[in-house]
Amino acid sequence: MSKKIWTIVLLLLCFPFMAFADEPAETDGTDWKEKIKNTLSETWHGGQYDLYVPLYAWHNRLTYDDEHIDKYNENPWGAGLGVSRYDADGDWHALYAMAFIDSNDYVETMFGYAFMKNWYFGQKKDFRAGIGFTVGLTQRHEYAYIPVPLPLPMFGFGYKKLDVQAAYVPGVENDGNVLFVWTKIQLN
Repeated sequence: MSKKIWTIVLLLLCFPFMAFADEPAETDGTDWKEKIKNTLSETWHGGQYDLYVPLYAWHNRLTYDDEHIDKYNENPWGAGLGVSRYDADGDWHALYAMAFIDSNDYVETMFGYAFMKNWYFGQKKDFRAGIGFTVGLTQRHEYAYIPVPLPLPMFGFGYKKLDVQAAYVPGVENDGNVLFVWTKIQLN
């Protein structure tokens, strides 16, 4: 499949999660553009700051030959910062920016919006698991650091102020098909 098709598929997969972001437009009278603007504004002013630390970039062994696996870096050293909030349903919204060392040992940036529908566990509801998406831009050396759209599926697990989150980058043989894992630490 071409990258264009994968991008369209990922966008279509992400749209159902947008329904969880707020109440339906019919109940509050706002259109979808206004809802996006409100969500981004509420998140930006959410007051919770986060530190992101990339942990691992696993290249799917079913889609890579040994030659590529041997040359790729799977330790994405770097860091990021973000601002986030939990809405009334306990779902997570974030605006973030990260920079890290990519699979080819070059600096890559990633910034955008992320949403995760959460389910809570335990007596105090300190544990959570979620699934969602991120949409934003990435900059890589292969593209002369020109910003490229980044729609990706996400999932994560958390306990109080600490989360382990991941996004899967789909692809073709010897390209893409990477599970990118990071930790998110709430700073305040």
